Amino acid sequence: MKLTSVAWVSAAVICGASIAVVTARATTETPPDLKLMVPTAFGDWAEASDHGAQVVDPLTKETLDKIWSQVLTRTYVNKDGYRIMLSMAYGGDHQAHRPEICYPAKGFMLGTVQDGPLPTPFGDIKVRRLTANLGARNEPVTYWVAMADHVVRNQFDKRMVQIRLFLTGQIPDGLLFRISSIDKDPERAFAMQQKFTADMLAAVPPATRRQLSGLESPAAAT
Repeated sequence: MKLTSVAWVSAAVICGASIAVVTARATTETPPDLKLMVPTAFGDWAEASDHGAQVVDPLTKETLDKIWSQVLTRTYVNKDGYRIMLSMAYGGDHQAHRPEICYPAKGFMLGTVQDGPLPTPFGDIKVRRLTANLGARNEPVTYWVAMADHVVRNQFDKRMVQIRLFLTGQIPDGLLFRISSIDKDPERAFAMQQKFTADMLAAVPPATRRQLSGLESPAAAT
């Protein structure tokens, strides 16, 4: 094939892809309502009347509204008084808003950063756990990003989801789900965050569970 022919074919492919992207953006699925996705009370947890420690975010509300189509922050407390801070954001550039980026932007020092499974009765979620501290505030964090009912941990995962959905006319937005605790004991904090997540997923409908974590039915017994 002549070089000019190759160039024309490449141009046609790029043009076709651009048209497909426009079509996909026009048929993107209806965004979820974050306030309705997670109940204000479930298991041993209930939304705290006072928010206690502030949820970390280096950006102003006006800036957040430009980046994300929806943002939800809540603080939950269990019967023993243990607090979990929940932060959810939908749409926008979740890559730039990941905790390992936004915590240092707020002046925190990062400690350990590890990827691993978070067990639930419905299966494991691929999460990232990290520790951050600012003065006397020690904050272990667990988070994940879901796109089109799948958890994505990196750019490769994200591209795979986008490619898989490309021909269906969808460009999924990202849902960043972050939970954290003010706790000097990371092991205890991560255990409490795991319990919080498991209790939450057990309390929501299957469709919501799938949107949040990519998980559906209870995990098969081994």
